[in-house]
Order: sequence, then C-alpha cells, then structure tokens
Amino acid sequence: MERVQSALADVGADGISFAAEISPSGRTVLYLLNPSPAVETGNGPHPGSLILVQGSVPEPWRRLPDSVPGTVPAPSMDLALLERTLRERLPGATGATEAEIAATEARLGVALPDELKVLYRVTRGRWQDWGGDYAAANRVVEAIGCELFPLDDLYIADAPSRPCPWRFAATEAVVTPLDAAVQGLVGSPGWIAFGDNGGGDRIAVDLTPGPRGHVGQIIVLDHEQSIGAALLAGSLTDLVVNQRGDWHSDHRSDEPPAVAWINVRSLTSVQAAVHPELEVLRIGVWDGEPFSLAPVIGLPRLRTLTAYPGTLADPSQIAKLTGLEFLELGPEEWRVLLDAGAVPRGLSAAAIEVHGNRHPLPITAIANELLALWNRPPITQTLIEGHLGPAA
Repeated sequence: MERVQSALADVGADGISFAAEISPSGRTVLYLLNPSPAVETGNGPHPGSLILVQGSVPEPWRRLPDSVPGTVPAPSMDLALLERTLRERLPGATGATEAEIAATEARLGVALPDELKVLYRVTRGRWQDWGGDYAAANRVVEAIGCELFPLDDLYIADAPSRPCPWRFAATEAVVTPLDAAVQGLVGSPGWIAFGDNGGGDRIAVDLTPGPRGHVGQIIVLDHEQSIGAALLAGSLTDLVVNQRGDWHSDHRSDEPPAVAWINVRSLTSVQAAVHPELEVLRIGVWDGEPFSLAPVIGLPRLRTLTAYPGTLADPSQIAKLTGLEFLELGPEEWRVLLDAGAVPRGLSAAAIEVHGNRHPLPITAIANELLALWNRPPITQTLIEGHLGPAA
C-alpha cells in the first residue's frame, strides 16, 4: 500500500479508482481509472459529480444576503459592560494594539464591529501570550464562552469557506422565513468567524441578520451542516455576560415548497410537489409505477432533479426542464438522453446514480460521454495485465 501511496504522491494525486478481474488461473487485468479535474471523488470506483462548467457552484453557493432594512443592534449590546466584565475575568491579559486590529481589518476587507474590537483589546487570544499555560487558555474560554481565534485566524465565513460536493450542495435551498433571526445562507460577507465551541462549530458575528435578528448578533455555524446558521446570543455582550450556551436554528432547507422528496415515506406523486417556489425535486426509492415529469415542466425555479434508477416513466421529458443546473440519474436514464441527443445543455454539473455491484467501466464510459459534450477532461484508463499464478 505504501508503494501505491508513494506513486500517487509522485503525480500529485490524492487517490485513484480501479477494478481488477482475476481468473481462477491467475490471469489478471487491472483497470486504473485516472482522476479527471472535472470529476469529484465518488463512492468506490464510480465517479462523483461531473463538473460540466469549470468553476461552477450550485445556486445556494452563489446566493448573497438579502437586504433587511431597519435591523439594529440588540438592546443587550453594552460596550462598557462588555469591557468591564472581560477585564474582571481576565486580569493582566495581553490585548491587541490598534495597529494589529487595523491590520486584521485590512486583511478581511471589512471593519470589525465595536464589540469585537473591545474583546480583542482585552485579549489577543494568542497561545504565546499564555506561555504554554493550559489553565490560562481555559480561563479565556470560560470568560468568553468559546475558544477565541487569534486575530490572524479571523475569517469571513462566506460561501467559499464552506465547500460541499455538487451532488449534496445542489439539493440544498436558501430559505429565510419572515420570522427568522438568521438568514438561511451558506455563508455571508457579513459573517465574521472569531471562535469555536470546542466541537468544530464556528462562532461568528452576524452583520447581515434575518428579518427578526439584530446587527452584531452571535451565530453558530454547525460543522455537520452545509448551509444555514443558528442564533447563539443577541450580542457579544449577551454571550459573555450571560454565558449563553444553547443555540437554535430557524433554518430548514429540506422542506417544501423549495425542496420536495418523492419516495415511499414522503410525497407519493410529482403533482403533490408542484409549487412555483420548487427548486429541488428528489425522487427516491419507489415501489409503484414510474413517474411522469409533466406536472413540473415549466416551473420557473426548478434547478435540480435527482431520480433513483427506474423511477421515471419517460426520461426524455427531462429535455423540457430547461432551467436545470444539476441532474442525477441512473445509467439507463442517462443512456436514453445521450442516445436521443437530449441532455439539457444548461447543466453546470451532473451525477450518475449507481446501485448494486455495477462494473465501473460502463459507468465511466457514460461519464466520459457527458464530459465530452462540454469539452471537459475525461477520466482516462490505464490497463495492466499480468499473471498471479494459480490459486493455492
């Protein structure tokens, strides 16, 4: 295995897919499927999402915050109380200089909110300042309510900072209810991440709140989620003084009407999913008759369709879904579209849904046909033949 890893490292590859055919006599054929820069990592030997348009990202990753006029800081914001509380809890702490704060603002391209400046003027959050004293570091965590990033590690928690494979990201939707405190975004240029809760969830100041939120509120970006954030505290003062620890999320991107599931446990017809706001239609495991897509033809916002193999009565109907940017189908359904020249040319990415023990070479061939339609780099194959000797 180390020889294989070394060979991959020599060519700058993270991994390689392969299939081996070994006969009882020992004759062996090894197929190496060399990665394409246009293909994401998949499950086993099968390709992941095919990036048909270079640099493309799903719609939720392109979404910027909505303007919410009239949002103001929370009543709990109190700069004097915040500073006094921090200095009482962290006597003798080393704070950041104005030059260090200004350098951070220049690097981020945004002015730090006043509460965050107060925090860093009291403590810089640098490990060097604690002289390797874990107890001192823990006192900072207890004083603030999170693990504080040093100024050099502050970052804007925008959409690019939260990458996600196409086949998962394309099935998300940005939804912000009218009573939401936090916008249901992937990320925002107004989310400044400054800490961690110790479990991998990022803590950020929110300068682009939802309709019922406050400018400067504190939010949590759950590391197990690819989209949305949860409200932790109305302000940094509230977080520090009241030691807020519980958080809740308003965001549900997997509910109708934006996202609809059709399967044995959810909706039972395509007609039931029809809504002007429908963005994502997912057809899963189904025991009944295959579905017609006629009810969703012409819906203005439908951009993603995923269909479990064998669930579509007429795959050629997909050609009429002109707004699709992502399509995931089984190999047979892709074969119908390819043979008919009916693959939607507005796609930015695609995926092949493979179930069961399918040989990877025919699947790779379909992937390469799709990549060729967009003049994207194919998955190349290397064939190695040999003999292992007869079985013992």
